[in-house]
Amino acid sequence: MEGFVFYSYLIAAIAYFLLLLLAAIGIKKNAITFPFFIAVAFSLLWAAYICTIQYRWFSDGLSIPDSLGYETLRDAAWFFVLGTLISRQRYNHSYKLLYQSSFAYVLGVFMLFLFSFEISDDLRGHVLHIIGENVHVRLLSHLVFSIIGLALIEDLYRSAAPELRWVIKFLCIGLGSLFTIDFIVYSKSLLFTKLDYPLWGSRGIINALVTPLLAVSMYRLQTTNMSGIALSRTVVFHSTVLMGTGLYLILMSLAGFYIRDFGGSWGEVAEILFIFLAIVILLVLFASGKIRAQAKVIFNKHIFSYRYDYREEWLKLSKTVAKLNSLSDLSEAIIKTMADLIDSSGGGLWLKDDQGNYYLAEARNLGFEASEDIAANHEMVQFMTDKQWVIDLYQFLKDPGFYNHIDLSYWSPAEKKVWLIIPLFLQNDLEAFVVLTQARAPRALNWEDHDLLKTVGKQLANALALKRASDALSQSRQFEAYNRISAYLVHDLKNLIAQIALIVKNAEKHKSNPEFIDDAITTLKNVVNKMDHLIVQLKQGNGTPDQNIRINLAEIAADLVIQQSGNKPELQFIKSIDTDIFVMAEKEKITAILGHLVQNAQDATPDHGTVKLELGKNQQHAMIKILDTGCGMEKKFIAERLFKPFDTTKGNAGMGIGVYEARDYIIKHSGTCVVDSKPGSGTTFTITLPLADDALTL
Repeated sequence: MEGFVFYSYLIAAIAYFLLLLLAAIGIKKNAITFPFFIAVAFSLLWAAYICTIQYRWFSDGLSIPDSLGYETLRDAAWFFVLGTLISRQRYNHSYKLLYQSSFAYVLGVFMLFLFSFEISDDLRGHVLHIIGENVHVRLLSHLVFSIIGLALIEDLYRSAAPELRWVIKFLCIGLGSLFTIDFIVYSKSLLFTKLDYPLWGSRGIINALVTPLLAVSMYRLQTTNMSGIALSRTVVFHSTVLMGTGLYLILMSLAGFYIRDFGGSWGEVAEILFIFLAIVILLVLFASGKIRAQAKVIFNKHIFSYRYDYREEWLKLSKTVAKLNSLSDLSEAIIKTMADLIDSSGGGLWLKDDQGNYYLAEARNLGFEASEDIAANHEMVQFMTDKQWVIDLYQFLKDPGFYNHIDLSYWSPAEKKVWLIIPLFLQNDLEAFVVLTQARAPRALNWEDHDLLKTVGKQLANALALKRASDALSQSRQFEAYNRISAYLVHDLKNLIAQIALIVKNAEKHKSNPEFIDDAITTLKNVVNKMDHLIVQLKQGNGTPDQNIRINLAEIAADLVIQQSGNKPELQFIKSIDTDIFVMAEKEKITAILGHLVQNAQDATPDHGTVKLELGKNQQHAMIKILDTGCGMEKKFIAERLFKPFDTTKGNAGMGIGVYEARDYIIKHSGTCVVDSKPGSGTTFTITLPLADDALTL
């Protein structure tokens, strides 16, 4: 047996020597291979020292336990390699994790102590005198090292991007094999309170067999930029290795007792078969991503229970949406649904308007006054659109880099108690987002919470889209009804025109006849009554096509002052420049639009208030402002109702198409119509229209 062990470790020493030469040749190609070179050098020293022990001519005063100090150095060197690779992935820096991790410091101090313990007889004697001779510190320590090695390998492999795992695949398999056989050796030795010499001796052959795998990995490390590996945000180790090793210890204990007490003559064979199968199974489970993924699914589905009953949540959401009748009801239901899912105390809903910006549509126990509108190009909106993540403000405080350091200062959790920002996507378009305040009982969210919030958010976004489509269809039907009424009115107008034309036709012949005069007056009176009735129905607009001409806005404004002079408060006209301002438009249409807006301003302003019409221009646009000191409007009303056709606050006195028609006409003529209003402080309509070509100022 001594000869087998000698040649076993001799082969391992030769293999490591050749691997060391290869590492030395390519050490300058990539800085990441320097720790690899150190680890191979210590592995060579470890294997060569065991050869020295086994060689009879140099074995006086030496024993197998004397090699454990060198094995500690070997393990420390490979830990250094694994830690360097993990640090490279997380921070794009080879050693940042090593000097920032408290675990690395504790492990380093412990390994230094153990090395001193193993090479110093005096220190070992003092320690064993204190803790007792029966405590197998060496065996237990190296068993722990094997578990740590396997955990580091798993963390390295899992945190690497799938497309770059091939770089470290053979390194993980090779080192996984070494730490696995170490685990088997020391767990079995600890179980029987003595080192298993045959199994310990076979490690030389196993080390030699894995050196080709290490050589391939070293070559790939030398030729690959490791910064391309995806950065892992997870700092904690996975529990799979620890659970697996714990179960293995239990099985090994049961098998060891059985083999020792009941194995008989077949005990040796059963032990070897058990160890071989254990190694194969561990390697297969570790190397096969498919088996690991299937095992994870089985554990999640059949061992752990889901936090939510998804069928119940789906039915509850469907019933809630089915009961809603308006956008306002839906907005409130969205906040309540999201808040109830995670026991939040309240929140707000920001909806996308026609320009792609986001305004506060509804608030429920929000806890602060949200006065800002969120622009479509805001970095938070862009982040949610790109990532489709739920933003956790408390996680942001701990790790701003996780959210690409976007500016979330407006939602400060310390001041406004905001907890989550949940996007609502319709396919890949951000239709809205919900802001939730902190929970009644603060708790951390897991993957199931995030998945449920995102899934419910998509369904609620669909409900929003369906409600908007329903509103659009309703408007279309109203326009259809309006057009149908217009057709009837045109028919009546034709009849009225025919009556007047008949009077004109017969006037020359019968204008001296008193009876004709009486009939004509009666007919005209009837026409006037019918036209008044038609005007009341039609109120605004005509069906004539656009007839754009060059018009002077200053003249139209002056006419408006005269036209509206009978209304209170009196319209004040302010012209910021002395020159005339010309645009291309329909004079009657512009007059009607501005007259309607001025009339609205006068209606909303008390008699002692102020209504102004300001006229000016810049280099390319004419600017018209209509200002009042009336009651003002809320932002929600402006976003949802002001420009909505057939929605009026005047009851039967209006049709609700005046402001809609005004903005529609202005936009069609390449202009803009912007409203700035605040309840109690008045309203300002700002209209811009392109200047006529000969009126442009260069």
